[in-house]
Order: sequence, then structure tokens, then C-alpha cells
Amino acid sequence: MVRYDITFFSDFDIYLFKEGNHFNAYEKLGSHIIEVDGKKGTYFAVWAPNAERVYVIGDFNGWELSHPLSVRWDNSGIWEGFIPEIDKGTKYKYYIISKYGYHLEKGDPYAFFWEIPPATASIVWDLEYKWNDEEWMKNRVKRNGLNCPISIYEVHLGSWRRVPEQGNRFLTYRELAEWLPKYVKDMGFTHVEFLPVMEHPFYGSWGYQTIGYFAPTSRYGTPQDFMYLIDKLHQNEIGVILDWVPSHFPDDGHGLSFFDGTYLYEHQDPKKGYHPHWHSYIFNHGRNEIRNFLISSAVFWLDKYHIDGLRVDAVASMLYLDYGRADGEWIPNKYGGKENLEAIEFIKRLNETVYEKYPDTQTIAEESTAWPLVTHPTYIGGLGFGMKWNMGWMHDTLYYFSKDPIYRKYHHGELTFSIWYAFSENFVLPLSHDEVVYGKSSLLNKMPGDQWQKFANLRLLFGYMYAHPGKKLLFMGGEFGQWDEWYHEGSLHWHLLDYPEHQGIQKLVRDLNNLYKTEPALHELDFSPAGFEWIDCSDADQSVVSFLRKAKDPKNVIIVVCNFTPVPRFNYRIGVPFKGYWREILNSDSWIYGGTNHGNTGGVEADQIPCHGRPYSLCLTLPPLGILFLKCQGIV
Repeated sequence: MVRYDITFFSDFDIYLFKEGNHFNAYEKLGSHIIEVDGKKGTYFAVWAPNAERVYVIGDFNGWELSHPLSVRWDNSGIWEGFIPEIDKGTKYKYYIISKYGYHLEKGDPYAFFWEIPPATASIVWDLEYKWNDEEWMKNRVKRNGLNCPISIYEVHLGSWRRVPEQGNRFLTYRELAEWLPKYVKDMGFTHVEFLPVMEHPFYGSWGYQTIGYFAPTSRYGTPQDFMYLIDKLHQNEIGVILDWVPSHFPDDGHGLSFFDGTYLYEHQDPKKGYHPHWHSYIFNHGRNEIRNFLISSAVFWLDKYHIDGLRVDAVASMLYLDYGRADGEWIPNKYGGKENLEAIEFIKRLNETVYEKYPDTQTIAEESTAWPLVTHPTYIGGLGFGMKWNMGWMHDTLYYFSKDPIYRKYHHGELTFSIWYAFSENFVLPLSHDEVVYGKSSLLNKMPGDQWQKFANLRLLFGYMYAHPGKKLLFMGGEFGQWDEWYHEGSLHWHLLDYPEHQGIQKLVRDLNNLYKTEPALHELDFSPAGFEWIDCSDADQSVVSFLRKAKDPKNVIIVVCNFTPVPRFNYRIGVPFKGYWREILNSDSWIYGGTNHGNTGGVEADQIPCHGRPYSLCLTLPPLGILFLKCQGIV
């Protein structure tokens, strides 16, 4: 039966746990296969401080109340016990009888593996795996740093590609490992970002209603299968970022809500503990044990799965007590303000811990407000993130591009405004999944005009994103111009690549990625005003902008010129800093991308004619709805 003389906890562990600073709690809590006195079995530990009794039930005992755990004597609220002969693959839950009379069947918050939903049991599992990504891990700092080119391909694993002849089923992690790394590498992206892979009961939540904070979803395979996918990506020199949701969790009965018959993981008052928009519970970030749980989850993915970064979802909902609430529906902080002081301290501690333990990884905030210093160090009052999604750029740029070109001159300021704040944070420029769902249209269908103009506009949008300061993120399907919105129950429309126009979009994205990676001027100073300089931002009447992107080497400069109208501009003169031949290194209107091939026959010699405050100038042909990248050959 159950042995109670086995424990994973030292007195120091308990001290850290109570203090809220035990960030490897996944090594202690949950289920762990061990051998005791020559007998294999599983050690169980669960935090349930308001329980009267706790049992482990499962397929090993007919789901009967025959295997009770014992509560520790130290007031930690942890129940534990060793059950012999329970091995890998055993399904189990905790049966909790609350001090207040509630009877609950709960999955293990620290489980490494779960049944495939809608089944709800946790599964005893190990994390043994032989990694083959030593080269990547050793050199990751050179590919994952803030001065590196970071171009992210955002992926929902269940709908990237499916198998229609087999009932439209998902690809498994191992099948994805054969297809996805090759594709991402061929396209030139440096990283993938997965919509949440942590176990979630409702597939339609895309993973954002997480229930298993230490388990990849079993829909696509085992934990080792997911490790294999990450391993293959790393072997192809592709970093892996996971979406991670420490803000809220679903109200499913087998999950975290009302865990031990009390509001344990969530706030008791619905004005603080229930999210009206998402119908989910909000973590009590001020509770020490919850800080252990969440920061341990973040560390877990970096530790056990070699993850290179975490994109933290819904940060704004954590920062503001009135987020999504009307007057009278929220409780002010102790100073009378709307800032969530407990969540702010949690976020700072999270980032400090991640960067202390794994300084070659990144945390990325999805934060949609003007909260200051999101990507600044905590010691100067910042939140401590490495990067932040630039939601303002995304909104303003897509709004501008949605306008018929004849009206764009009246919205010129919305295009250029982003540079005024571009260096206030370390920004990622996202064209994300959120922009191609719920009636918002695909990127291609957001573009105005006839079919030619839609494709030309989309090529221009991508060129402008890669030219603009900031790291890049593009949701799957955008890279070949999918017509329809993303649908999580179906595959991307790969058949569109039978058509030249879509092939052209895909080739342009591939070339933009490779240009971005190989040209230091386009990535080295993404987060510094020294990396950008306007040539002319005031030509609203012709809807043209021109600017310089600069590397640390002052002679390494790329000129970018954008024409946001379908009218070619001939003899368009711009000032340049150097004499010499300026080679046209990319033209989005080239015939190889499906354009009209307006351009400058490979390049232009600079004239000794001052313009825009510079000693030399170029006389250019600007392609319709096109972008030019030019680089000086042999600077004089």
C-alpha cells in the first residue's frame, strides 16, 4: 500500500515553498517514478492546504478510495506518499475531500502528461530523452540575442498541415518534425513560435485556456515526441518560442478552479478572480504558492524542453485591475489605483528568474497598452521582459494598408507615427493569428483594390515590415497569401502554391528573411535610434517614404524607399550619404514576385546633387505599390 516515509522535500525546500521562491517545484510536486528498496513505484505530492483527506485514484485501483496520501507536519499544505508498482502510463487523479465538505476529483497540476481530451485524467510519465541539439544550445546566445536577426514564424500545430485522406487528422509531433523544420529553414525564418502547446481541454481555445502547465498536449503525441520536434528544429538552427498563459485558467471541473474546495489558485472575489471576457479564473499572483507554480512552469519549459523563449500572453490583463471591467466591477489597489501591484511584482520576479537561470533565452510580452518600461530592467523600474509585441504598429499599419491608395495621403501620419516610439521598447512587429480570425479577413483580403493590387499591397506590407526597426513575426499562411481566414479545424491552403501569384508572395518572404539575416543594417540596431534615419517622411501627396537603416559600422547602410500608390514614380530624387553605385538588392515589384518589373535595372549611380540635406542623391524609378532596398557598392 502507500508508504509515508518517502519524501522529496527537505526543510529548505519547504522554506522556499512557503516563501514563494521555489522555482523548481516540478521536481518535487506531481508524480515521479522512483525505485525504493528495489521496488519501482511512483511518489505523489500535491498542494491542497484546505483538504481533510486526499486520495490517489486511478486505473491501478479501479478509481477507488484505497490509496490515501498523508499531509506533511510542517503546515505547508502538501500531501504526499509513495505507491509501489505504479509505473509509466498509469492514469490517475486526486480525490480531495475538503474541510468544508466538498468532494472533488482533480487532475494533477504538476502532471507531465494528460489523457487526450475530452478525457481528463493525468498520466504518470517520465521525461527521459537523449537530446542531439548540443551545438544549438552551446551557441544559442549568438542566435537568440537582442542584436541578432529574429524572424518568427507563428504556428498553430494542429492546423499547419493535416492529412485529408485520413479524416483530416492532425500531424503528430514526430510527423511535424519531418516537415516543419525543413519548411521553416527553407523560408529563412530564424524562430518558430507555437500557440500554446500546454494541455488544454477545449481545442477551440487554441491553447489559451491552459490546464496542464507542465505538459504538452497529448493530441499530437507524448512529451518525448514533443522533445523530438524541438530537437529537430534546433538541429536545423531554428529557435523555439512557446506562448505561455500565466494570467488566467479555465473553469473545467478537473482543473485548478476551486481545487481543494476553496479558491486556492484564483482570487475569491470575482471582481479580482474571474475574467468576464474569457469566462475564466484569474490567478492570485500575490500568493506565494501560486508564484512557485507559475514561475516553476516557465522554468520547466526552458529546463526540460530546451525552449528558447516564452511569449507571455495577455500581459495587459495582468497589469490592470480594471481590464475588461466597467466602473464598480473592480477593486482598486491599496493606493486607490487600477494597477495590479501583486501581478506587477510577479512579472518582475518571473523575468528576473528566467534571465538569471537562462540568460540566453528571451521573454516576450504581449502587452497592448502604453505601460512604460516593459522591456527595461527591473532595477530601474521596468518589468524586465526582453521584447514586447508592437501592437500599435500592427494596428496603425494594417489600418493604413486597408485604405484605398487614393486616400492614403490623408493617413500618412498613421504610417510614420510608429517611428516616434519605435525605440521606447524592444519591439517585435507582429502580423499575428489575432489579425486573421473572427471576420478580420486574411492579410491578403485586407488589402484594397483588384487582385493585382491586393498582391502588390501584400508584398509591400511585408517589405515595409522587414525594413522597419524591430524583430519580425508572421503567422502561418500569410507567407504565401492565403485568401481565407485561419481556421483551426482545417489545414492551411497549400494548394494555392500551384498559382504563380502565391508563389511570388512566398518567394518574396523567403528573400526578405534572407536579406534581413545577412544584412547587419537591417537587424543589428533594431532597438536603437542609431539604426534608423529618415530621408523623407513628408511626401504625403505622393504617399512615398524613404529612410536609412544602419549597422554599427557607419558605412554599412541600406536605403529603403516605399511607394504606397499604384502609380509608378519616375525620376524620383532622394538624398543619400555616399557617392558610388547603389545596387538594388530587392524590389518587391520584380517579375519574380509577380510584379510589373518597374525598377532601376539593377542599381543607380549617385549624382553629386545635394538633396534632403545630403551631399549626393539618386534619381529613381519607384515601382507601383512597391518597395526598394538599395545598398552602396564601394563607398567613397
